Amino acid sequence: MLLVLDVGNTNITCGIYDNDKLLSTFRLMSKTPRTSDEFGITLCDLAERHGVDTKQIDGAIIASVVPDVMHSLINSVKKFLNIDPIVVGPGIRTGINIDTPNPKEIGPDRIVDAVAAYELYGGPILVLDFGTATTYDLVTEDGRFTVGITAPGIRISAQALWTGTAKLPEIEITMPKSILANETIWSMQAGLMYGQIGQTEYIINQVKKETGYRKLKVVATGGLGRLVSNETDMIDEYNSDLTLEGLRLIYAKNR
Repeated sequence: MLLVLDVGNTNITCGIYDNDKLLSTFRLMSKTPRTSDEFGITLCDLAERHGVDTKQIDGAIIASVVPDVMHSLINSVKKFLNIDPIVVGPGIRTGINIDTPNPKEIGPDRIVDAVAAYELYGGPILVLDFGTATTYDLVTEDGRFTVGITAPGIRISAQALWTGTAKLPEIEITMPKSILANETIWSMQAGLMYGQIGQTEYIINQVKKETGYRKLKVVATGGLGRLVSNETDMIDEYNSDLTLEGLRLIYAKNR
């Protein structure tokens, strides 16, 4: 079995694979300080609560955009699972070419998403990840990562509203019944969600226009990606497990 760990700015998303079958997923908060023992106990406990015998896990791979947690997390995998995990970074075989001026600037999470999208759907493809930031990454038909666009995520925008203003409340992030809002919470939801949909459609159109890829495939992932993809026909596919799939595919290339 394979343990895959996607360390994001908000959550650590964990997946357990048996060959190419995803058996279970679970999450930890990435901003909570933990020792290697605390990580190890939590990971093993959650895996076993999902019906996974941790003694059967014989491989692990990590992609992280949060350097501060890596020492404890890597050591927890070594100590509790007796596995030296693969860490996505320079020198790792991915199957795509990072064709940008400074490839080291591209986050591991974006590389993993690009690998999964290209392997599963082919290219050219635009990969949207609705996480803490909203990212738009282009992979060409011949497997080159050439473009990366970064915007504030929906939650960041929402937090800016209720922390940067005196009277606006903290709200649930969800699609309102209409854009024609007539009260405060509804108006904030309308601005956040329809604003994100408008941004998404404009960026997709502009990428198509400037690249000439009129038949560009568009795939979305990330926690709030389903809300957006349900409201626009410009996203061809929503895959909640895209990052985990990318980790599995990269592990297979480097084992």
